[in-house]
Amino acid sequence: MSLGVTSPAPLPTASEPGMVQSAFSLVDYVVFILVLVLSLAIGLYHACHGWGRHTIGQLQIADRKMGCLPVALSLLATFQSAVAILGVPSEIYRNGTQYWFLGCSYLLGLLIPAHVFIPVFYRLHLTSAYEYLELRFNKTVRVFGTLTFIFQMVIYMGVVLYAPSLALNAVTGFDLWLSVLALGIVCTIYTALGGLKAVIWTDVFQTLVMFLGQLAVIIVGSAKVGSLGHVWDVASQHGLISGINLDPDPFVRHTFWTLAFGGVFMMLSLYGVNQAQVQRYLSSRTEKAAVLSCYAVFPCQQVVLSMGCLIGLVMFAYYQEYPMSPQQSQAAPDQFVLYFVMDLLKDLPGLPGLFVACLFSGSLSTISSAFNSLATVTMEDLIRPWFPQFSEGRATMLSRILAFSYGLLCLGMAYVSSQMGPVLQAAISIFGMVGGPLLGLFCLGMFFPCANPPGAIVGLLAGLVMAFWIGIGSIVTRMGSSIAPSPSNVSSWFLPSNLSTVTMTTLMPSATFARPTGLQRLYSLSYLWYSAHNSTTVIVVGLIVSLLTGGMRGRTLNPRTIYPVLPRLLALLPASCQKRLHCKTCSQDLSVDTRGFPEKMSNGMLKGCGEKEAMAVPEEGPVYQGSSPTCILQETSL
Repeated sequence: MSLGVTSPAPLPTASEPGMVQSAFSLVDYVVFILVLVLSLAIGLYHACHGWGRHTIGQLQIADRKMGCLPVALSLLATFQSAVAILGVPSEIYRNGTQYWFLGCSYLLGLLIPAHVFIPVFYRLHLTSAYEYLELRFNKTVRVFGTLTFIFQMVIYMGVVLYAPSLALNAVTGFDLWLSVLALGIVCTIYTALGGLKAVIWTDVFQTLVMFLGQLAVIIVGSAKVGSLGHVWDVASQHGLISGINLDPDPFVRHTFWTLAFGGVFMMLSLYGVNQAQVQRYLSSRTEKAAVLSCYAVFPCQQVVLSMGCLIGLVMFAYYQEYPMSPQQSQAAPDQFVLYFVMDLLKDLPGLPGLFVACLFSGSLSTISSAFNSLATVTMEDLIRPWFPQFSEGRATMLSRILAFSYGLLCLGMAYVSSQMGPVLQAAISIFGMVGGPLLGLFCLGMFFPCANPPGAIVGLLAGLVMAFWIGIGSIVTRMGSSIAPSPSNVSSWFLPSNLSTVTMTTLMPSATFARPTGLQRLYSLSYLWYSAHNSTTVIVVGLIVSLLTGGMRGRTLNPRTIYPVLPRLLALLPASCQKRLHCKTCSQDLSVDTRGFPEKMSNGMLKGCGEKEAMAVPEEGPVYQGSSPTCILQETSL
């Protein structure tokens, strides 16, 4: 992510003198503990319901019986982490409402997964998204993709658990390691025992708690300063209401183009190919329900983004009338919201506890999703392919052990995060760095029939190298240099961990701004273009290597793993144009080998680009052998 960092200020802790802390009342503790207990109870209910009859399918994909609404709310909650609840209002408070235009990326960022990725994944009856890579390429590519995902999520889990607890400890005096242990243990128990169904239903409850906590702050805050209309007027008078910045410069942190189009790639890396989300699509009763759940996320994301922006504006209006204390003005950005909430709600017992429960619900939903998805990919991609003889009972038990083990690993990573200091910036940015190359790997396989396994592996490695080069280089350069980011990039460092700017625990000191040059210019690339840049690197390098190594000549290609982009685009043209552009040589370049497949036929038909006759296809899909990169198969059932 574009990490605009010079020299980080240390995060104040509860033990430092001069820090004003707001003590919880008994009612606040009751509300907070009640949320944790209810989350655990929901998970244990699904764990105990049918105990002894659970299958591996129930733990991993809820037997594909989930409805549209719970899946949609779980999709929303998975990456609506506590750091986002703290980060978005802080971003709006300091830099204005320009960030709200990220909502423009939600439409394409959710339509493309709904109509491209979900149909392909669902019809292949996958459990792990990385099974697709073996079907499209080979087992080696699948293992590379799985290990990359595991590395990404393990690094991220500890930060998601530790960072909010640290901020909470600094502001309220809430015991740091007690909160870390409470979150980790509760998540581990209901995820390991209840599987995906328990995770989804607790996500639903936790989403409602998050909405209630944020809504309480907006209502009480706007009432205290007058009204939402007054909040808007104050923000307008101080230039906080941003217009549309059409600057095309990708090195400016937030412009309309950066937010609206760079954000699309960030959305796709999260909602298109991330295992935590794909697993939820695959748990739906039908493909239609999976698509509808993706549609339902769109208005929910808009509401979440708008609520975060409103909290930032209310906070700004509030502090115009009630100035900050010296301690608050020196706080790290992720602490602004907590100070504001504890100050605003201190006379309303129960509401501070509700907001803290809101923060912890964000962490619970994110971490439990990580546990479940990690256990699934480890089981399906790294264990079952090598030990296929596992019985159903043994596989179920092993899946629970894996989820429990990842829970313990998360607690260990939280401790490591506490010892990392400035290196924590690099650790948390890894999540965003890895998402782009994984998106590029899936797009390479799905949209380019000529891409082959060597191209996929080299492309993925090139994308990861590029991601770490720019990401880590940005951190090292700016921490070791006196050159600060341009004013448009100032304030903190950011990670798109959940479709939103996540302002973490580094407060930026004031500095003299200079326009970076040379490599420093490259290192100042906006974090929202990272996914686009890195995924494009994977595709370009992957295609070059594939063409140099003979494409798919001599290799088999299952057409069910290809999304027919060109035929779909040609279908939008007038009939006369389609006739002129019709591919006449495709059938000559493509040979079909259906040997080895059962005679049972699917309802779908496959057509070559220049063929008028339909050809029945075995259920598993025929194996295509050919090397023409221009020939794209069209499966009419897609």
